[in-house]
Formats: sequence, structure tokens, C-alpha cells
Amino acid sequence: MEETKRRCLIVGGAPIEDYERVRHYIRRDDYVICCDCGLKHREGLEVEPDLITGDFDSYERPETDVETIVLPTEKDDTDTVYAVSEALRRGFDEFLLVGMTGRRLDHTLSNVYILLRLSELGKKAMIVDDYSEIEYIPEGKTVEIDDSYAYFSLVAIDGKVSGVTIKDAKYELNDAEIRPYYQYAVSNEVIPGKTAKVRTMHGSLLLIRDMIG
Repeated sequence: MEETKRRCLIVGGAPIEDYERVRHYIRRDDYVICCDCGLKHREGLEVEPDLITGDFDSYERPETDVETIVLPTEKDDTDTVYAVSEALRRGFDEFLLVGMTGRRLDHTLSNVYILLRLSELGKKAMIVDDYSEIEYIPEGKTVEIDDSYAYFSLVAIDGKVSGVTIKDAKYELNDAEIRPYYQYAVSNEVIPGKTAKVRTMHGSLLLIRDMIG
């Protein structure tokens, strides 16, 4: 399989407690990039990196034959942002990001906004953690959510979003508007036996599917 046709799995250093749950999303043919202390998740995720990136200020640089890009400690990009840029340079169109959310709110927010960057470039991307799937819904796209999820939430993090429609959910919307300073589309539920449908006409939304109630 051509490298650029594979999905890119980027492993960050945020905590992962339920490795079994996260492993469920990993494919055997994923191209794996470990970012600095994301290397600590190798055993738990049962993966080996194809590429290692980082400044190694939080994890000892391994002695390995795996391709390694050593970054300066003082730089504009985080290790994860650099890894995404490098994967884009290598031509990847689909991304799974794990080890992205956790104790550091600054890093968590920075990593969530990676989804916006990738969405604007027309790439497919998702963050998975111990509890949730997080992805971006671009303008005009309809996303379906089945009733296997405990909750789902829509969050406007890139300005006003209008023409928001939610169907077959406990709390439905029709041509609604969501602004960053008033987030009211949180903790919705799919009607049992139904598949909820979410769509925006103007602007993009962050979709969070919660797997645990």
C-alpha cells in the first residue's frame, strides 16, 4: 500500500488510561508518528513508530534505527503540531490523533484546533481519548450519529455558526445559531433506535461523541 494512502496515527504524550478502548480505533497498516513522550504509549497501544519527532525535553531520546527528527527546544510549533505538518508534507489525507487531551489545558486546546486546521485543508481527522471521539464538522456537511453513544455535543470554537440542524435527537434544532460565548448544544442524546443527523449551513462545529455516560 502506498504510504500516502495509509492513515497517519499521531501519538501525543497526554495520559491514556483505557488502552483497550483506544486500540479499538487503530489499524494495523497505520503510519505511526510518536511525538516525544508519546513514546511511552507504545506498549499500551501495541504500536511501533514509523517516525519519531520531538525535542526530547520530556522523554529520553531512544536509541533506535527508526527515522527520528530532533527538534529544537525553543520553537514556535509544539512537537505534535510539527508532527502534523510533517505528515501533511508527506502527503497524508487521513489522521487519527491519540494522547492529545489531558492534564495540560494549553496543549489540549492546541491539539483540538489541529482538527480545524486539517478540516480547512480538506483532510479527514479525529481525536480519540478514553471517553470521546472528537472531530470537526465542516460547513454544509451532514454527519450521522448512532444511538451507541451516551451523549453528543456541538461546540462553536471558530466564530458564529448558523443554520444548525439536529434531527432524531432528544434536543432538536432547526436553522439555529451557536456562538462561542453561548454553548447550549451540549450533552444531547440520540433517540433510541434512531440515527441523529447534524448539519450546519454557515460555519464549522466541533462534534464530541461521548462513549461513556
